[in-house]
Amino acid sequence: MAGKIPRDFIDDLLSRTDVVDIVDARVKLKKAGKNYQACCPFHNEKSPSFTVSQDKQFYHCFGCGAHGNAISFLMEFDRLEFVEAIEELARHHGLEVPREKGGPPPVSEAKKQQQEDDYALMEKVTRFFQHQLRSHPNSHHAIDYLKARRLSGDIVKQWEIGYAPSEWDGVLKAFGTTPGRIRQLIDLKLVNQNDNGKQYDFFRDRIMFPIRDRRGRVVGFGGRIMEGNSGPKYLNSPETRIFHKGHELFGFHQARQKNRSLDQVIIVEGYMDVVALSQFDINNATAALGTATTPEHLQLLTRSTNHIVCCYDGDNAGRQAAWRALENALPALKDGVKLTFLFLPDGEDPDTMVRKVGAEAFMALTNQALPLSRFFFESLLKAHEAGTPEGKMALKAAATPLIDTVLGENQKLLLREELAKHTGEFDRFRLQHDIAQANQPGGRTANRKFETVNKTRQSPVRMMVRLLLDTPSLAAQCEDVVPQMLANSGISGMGLLLDIHQYCQQQPGAKTAQVIENFRDHPHSSVIAKLLMQEHLVSEQEASRVYVDSFARLLDWHFDSRIETLISRSRVQPLSRAEKEELTMLMKERQAT
Repeated sequence: MAGKIPRDFIDDLLSRTDVVDIVDARVKLKKAGKNYQACCPFHNEKSPSFTVSQDKQFYHCFGCGAHGNAISFLMEFDRLEFVEAIEELARHHGLEVPREKGGPPPVSEAKKQQQEDDYALMEKVTRFFQHQLRSHPNSHHAIDYLKARRLSGDIVKQWEIGYAPSEWDGVLKAFGTTPGRIRQLIDLKLVNQNDNGKQYDFFRDRIMFPIRDRRGRVVGFGGRIMEGNSGPKYLNSPETRIFHKGHELFGFHQARQKNRSLDQVIIVEGYMDVVALSQFDINNATAALGTATTPEHLQLLTRSTNHIVCCYDGDNAGRQAAWRALENALPALKDGVKLTFLFLPDGEDPDTMVRKVGAEAFMALTNQALPLSRFFFESLLKAHEAGTPEGKMALKAAATPLIDTVLGENQKLLLREELAKHTGEFDRFRLQHDIAQANQPGGRTANRKFETVNKTRQSPVRMMVRLLLDTPSLAAQCEDVVPQMLANSGISGMGLLLDIHQYCQQQPGAKTAQVIENFRDHPHSSVIAKLLMQEHLVSEQEASRVYVDSFARLLDWHFDSRIETLISRSRVQPLSRAEKEELTMLMKERQAT
């Protein structure tokens, strides 16, 4: 990947973009006063609560709370990553996305063209395999196999399942029309070449499953052997310049397309499991590509869902695979994400299980899956006897390094607490935790208080932040409002106000959409989101006056607090000369007002 996308380009891109056009192309909007409305695309509703503001370049749903700018909408509606959404908007405007220096060199035009050609060829080969399933003389074996697995014609078509012909050179003959194209087939591992220079198809006489990346492009194939044939059960495309097994998941693109909100994702072991579950209208399953579930897989999933169910056979091999998945998951396990483990009865897999019990009962099983903490300690307690002091210490030595890798602080705390129970150190753990909490700096408490937005009354700080979000030009227009004067005041939320004021002062032409984008990764981005969801009932005509008045209230608060502090200090010990002068000046200021 090339260097970072410059912030100036993102701001310029948003200034060129009308969020109404972007949303209306996907969700039909109707004019409603100054704004536009529709039924929310992110949750089911009968009356419209989804509003798009052309002035602010911002959308918000009063039903589910979804909100953001054009970039956010593309990420949520089209299921794109941040960079992909930027690239999509740039294509919309006919622009190239620049990259900052410091990262790897940008992709050359020749390499971009090569990638496009690669994806186009993989798409053509997908259609070729589909055609072979319908027309090849030997395809009846493949059709019989699919019927035996009780897959419907609609499901076979939906998953673009095909057949790799049994000849040695089916793909080679169909696509290897030039030396350059043959080289491309070899590079994409569709064709092999041995030491003697002989070329032959990589996949032969197999059921073919195209593997699509998160953007829907075919990047590789999985080939399933048929009964009676020799060779590995599943044969996956080797690593190529467009295919990396540890980063891709079979069926994940389809799951995102089928579900606007992925409340849960089920990781299964095979392609057929994903396909069979979809036939029962279970469209949230995905499978690793012949490898253990990797940290990259888990990072990909945690960006799309808050509940991951790892579904494995209940035998020893299945539990070993589950443990490897757990080890890989811990570094990607952030707070708010639930990872559970479902072990099926011996001899069952998701395909056979769903056909035996039905979709509703199968989903009920996923909701009863073992929580990560339980599977974690059940597995370790089988290897370490916690009934003896030596066993407790061995358990602690095995568990602690794994727990330390957990990303989420609350998840980590939960596992440490559970470990303390098993090792007989729970009382000590609670005491240490309580002491740490008591010694926590006051700043963090203040921040937490600020994050709890009062729905009935806005503090001056919150009011100023909200007004700047709505009308960023206020920072430049109201020259007498200088929040930097209160930088060291200790007023809750002042840090966020200073950051937003500085940005708006430097970018007086910015819209709400650009402010939101600039603060996407800010520590208090959640506060910004909550403030935007509230009605503050200040008209555009009154915004400037309320903004100035709110700052005046902050100054009063600060002066009164400082006067009380100095007077209280004088009762205990004499004030310094500088403090006396400060108190005199503050008293005069208060009398003047």
